[in-house]
Amino acid sequence: MSLKKQSHLAVAPYISASQNLPEATLRTFILGSLLAVLMAGANAYLVLKVGMSVSACIPAAVISMAVLKLFKNSNILENNIVQTVASAGEALAGALAMILPALILIGYWQSFSLVLTSSIILIGGGLGVLFTVPLRRAMIVEGELKFPEGVATAEVLKAGDKSSEVGLWDLLTAGIVAAVIKFAQSGWQIVADSINFWTRSGNTVYGAGGGFSLAITGAGYIIGFHASVAIFTGSIIAFYIGIPLYSTIMGVPADASSAYDAAMTIWNTKIRIVGVGAMILGGLWTIVELLPSLKKAIVSAGKAMRNVKERGQDSIPRTDRDIPISWVAGGSALFAVPLYVILDYVLETSHIDIGTSGYIFTGLVLLVISFLLCFFMAAVSSYMCGLMGSSNNPISGTMIMTVIILSFTLMLILGSHINFTVDPEAALSAAAIVILITSIVACAGSLGGDNMQDLKSGQLVGSTPWKQQGMLMVGVIASAIVVAPVFQLLFEAYGIGDIMPREGMDPAKALSSPKAALMAALAKAIFTHTMDWLMIGIGMAVALVTIMVDKMCIAMNSKWRFPVLAIAVGIYLPLDVTFPILLGGLVAWFVDRSIAKQKDASKKSLEKEEANARKNGMLLASGLIAGEAVVGILIAIPFVAYQSTDVFKFVPAFIEPFREQLGLLITALVLYWFYKAATNMKKV
Repeated sequence: MSLKKQSHLAVAPYISASQNLPEATLRTFILGSLLAVLMAGANAYLVLKVGMSVSACIPAAVISMAVLKLFKNSNILENNIVQTVASAGEALAGALAMILPALILIGYWQSFSLVLTSSIILIGGGLGVLFTVPLRRAMIVEGELKFPEGVATAEVLKAGDKSSEVGLWDLLTAGIVAAVIKFAQSGWQIVADSINFWTRSGNTVYGAGGGFSLAITGAGYIIGFHASVAIFTGSIIAFYIGIPLYSTIMGVPADASSAYDAAMTIWNTKIRIVGVGAMILGGLWTIVELLPSLKKAIVSAGKAMRNVKERGQDSIPRTDRDIPISWVAGGSALFAVPLYVILDYVLETSHIDIGTSGYIFTGLVLLVISFLLCFFMAAVSSYMCGLMGSSNNPISGTMIMTVIILSFTLMLILGSHINFTVDPEAALSAAAIVILITSIVACAGSLGGDNMQDLKSGQLVGSTPWKQQGMLMVGVIASAIVVAPVFQLLFEAYGIGDIMPREGMDPAKALSSPKAALMAALAKAIFTHTMDWLMIGIGMAVALVTIMVDKMCIAMNSKWRFPVLAIAVGIYLPLDVTFPILLGGLVAWFVDRSIAKQKDASKKSLEKEEANARKNGMLLASGLIAGEAVVGILIAIPFVAYQSTDVFKFVPAFIEPFREQLGLLITALVLYWFYKAATNMKKV
């Protein structure tokens, strides 16, 4: 028997196809929508702050089980529907936060447009749901992909169905801890949120630093030790090699007021572009590597659809019924209308003067390319999430490729009419069009991968696929309502990148939005021909070496991997971000070692206890992320109302000199508590 068939026959749903339990109920609609809003807000904050997103499946499942246990006759399928809806909000907000703020950063928008932002989410999210319907059978039912988050979520759901203990206390405790510390950092400002030591010897600038964000530490724990080390390797290249080397050769910026200021200026204006170059080559390499597998997946999907058509829907078990393919085709066609309206509106209100016929032609070409890219990105995302998990979804690489494809397409169409190098307003409009379309493609791709994880957990617990796919649309709608106001609130409270909505704001508190800044720089540089090709070339060389090292690790069957995009992200992100990511990864490593030792010492099978300990760690990490993010959003309201981030400031004089040391001490204590709680295998 083939491996493929073995994989297929091994799937035994927790709830059989002959059982018809309630799934898409009123309470799942309400709870799922509320959690989608919460997860969307939290993930928007996290991505704007550090450029990273995390899966919301497990925390959403835990919260759902805790709440629905208060009702009579709740069941595992309802809990699966709730986490499906909630995770859609997280996926869409995270994807959009990686690209849409680029419109603020290039100066095209002065605030987030509610109508356009909501429309982008509805169109991109809707297409992401529809385009993965034909891929479900190929990748989940008949394929061999693991979908690790989907499997883990299913196990949490099944464990919660058998036990009254679902782990909500771990989630809440970590959330409260992170919330209090975040308020002490950004509200009272009694605790520093970073520490830096930089000095200068002649022309050479060197030093170290790091941040104390518990949300980022939680994200580091979730992505794991090896991935966090790969990201921090990029930081070593940037801060401990790049800055000293550049300053020694080229000198220190004349206007630098301190060694720290000089280091940050060199990194922000030069070394960071090395990260852009690495991302460009790394993103293209990732797509090229995926092409053979993606081709097989699409061919398999076509074969699976033909089999369904021949057998008919009635012959298919409840647990294997998708949204009918005719609905997929019709729904996709309907989404084409508002998408073309957006493209036509943006073109006609731009500084690109090509006449009515030119607008129509350009709009139609962009419409076709947008649809093809949405499907392609949804397929790539689904495959990668199935292969290595949502944390390894190459959304950055696919967005870079999308920006490049769209930019050169526009230049090809408009090049005979417009000289972008002498018309900066036209170049700005063209870059904005590229960013808007990429935002839609990013939503489709991100939701595609998230959707497949949810459908995998649904397959294992016995959900009805078409009901999950339909309820995903609820998560899309909830996200469309909440994301734009959250983006605008965070922008007005903290600023994004180097753009401040009002005078007197502290740039150190701004949300760096690293992924959006990258997309803004890339799109703008292509049209204005202002790319720093020397630094881009160095970045590509770094990416090439990284790819070779990673291939060597694979050839030697090493447990170490150095994904090129992880290294590139590490070069591009500040130490305030990558340091807590490394801390989270180190905690994950110590936790795994402790669990393994406890298991060896017991000399007996402890699968249940081990699984529970790993779940504790995931919930604690998710709680840290949610707690900090929620407080970050809530205190943004008075910050905006009073036009100041010092509304709650309270720093006694005797503490002022020790804020950094206090931040370091508190972070160390929280990490120790996290380690002890996550390694408690006796807690079942």
